[in-house]
Amino acid sequence: MTETGASGPNAAVHKQFGLINLLKAGAAQLIVLHHLAFYGPMTDHARPLMPSLIDWLGEYGRIAVQVFLVIGGFLAAKSLSPHGRPGIDQPIATIWRRYIKLAPPFVIAMLLAMLASEIARHWMDHDSISPPANVSQFAAHVLLLHSVLGYESLSAGAWYVAIDFQLYALLTLLLWFTGFVSGTRRPSWLMPAVVGLGICISLFYFNRDADWDAWAPYFFGSYGLGVLAWWASDPRRPFIGVFAMLLVMVVPTVLALELDFRSRIATAAVVALVLCLFGRTRLASCSGLGWSVVNYLAKISYSVFLVHFPVCLVVNAVFTRFVQEQPQLQALGAVIAWLASLVVGAAFCRWVEIPLGRVLADFVNKPVVSRAMRAKAAQLRG
Repeated sequence: MTETGASGPNAAVHKQFGLINLLKAGAAQLIVLHHLAFYGPMTDHARPLMPSLIDWLGEYGRIAVQVFLVIGGFLAAKSLSPHGRPGIDQPIATIWRRYIKLAPPFVIAMLLAMLASEIARHWMDHDSISPPANVSQFAAHVLLLHSVLGYESLSAGAWYVAIDFQLYALLTLLLWFTGFVSGTRRPSWLMPAVVGLGICISLFYFNRDADWDAWAPYFFGSYGLGVLAWWASDPRRPFIGVFAMLLVMVVPTVLALELDFRSRIATAAVVALVLCLFGRTRLASCSGLGWSVVNYLAKISYSVFLVHFPVCLVVNAVFTRFVQEQPQLQALGAVIAWLASLVVGAAFCRWVEIPLGRVLADFVNKPVVSRAMRAKAAQLRG
């Protein structure tokens, strides 16, 4: 949802990455529809009209998260280490900038989720409504530590923002550490090897144990495949290097799926290979209304991701309280909730995400002037 990851502010990726925008736009819609199908109650009443579709969205729509994970790794590699070399300057500052991009709109969206829960509570009694939040729970969300500390999420999908931040921070620290230990040599094979090792550890151990699903190593298999996909798609990389990285992507994934088949990992592998082949392809010829819509949906995808659940919760409550339980009417409510999520997401992107991003970017990037430098400047002026 951002240029450097699957979620974040100002989500537009340059239009030359049309395939990425297409994947992001489609995956974002699947997530909204998945939550509508999974949490109900409108889709519960509408199920007789389309039971197979609602069951599929409720069961498999969540796999769209793998698209975001792989794209997140792909674009994080582009941002942090375009050529796959070890080393990164100021890792803490880099991680802080990522937090500043992710957290402020996320916190505002959590406030909206809390408000939506209070509104919905007056009109329906349903498991999708979160209990009233306390100060420590909200503070854990502000710090993106809610899942790690065991707090219930204030909104569906809130866990992903924390995981995206963890994965970005982990990749940043890996780049810094490999640069530190390799000194001035910094061989081109070192980071792909480290990421490949991380993929293996994730796929063969962490990703097979759901107790780790609040931590980055559980998801690093998918994220790391996206990282390698960017590096392997570098047209300047020698063929032997590309071939080696493809082996690192394919062989551990196949073996891990043979050991324990997971559709989410199979999906991530397919997306990574597609991005490796076509992720950098310029799509200048893909213009017109259709691509404008795709690019716009990709741009607002993070905002839609943040606000769709509160919107869907309120619409569910309205249709539960004021509309009959006829399947056709409840199906109409689900469509209204979907469209309202897009409208509110677009407004949130324009009036919250983008302005916040500009203000905070100016604040973070503002050069620091020491007191001694200011005193010296004053002497020169005097």
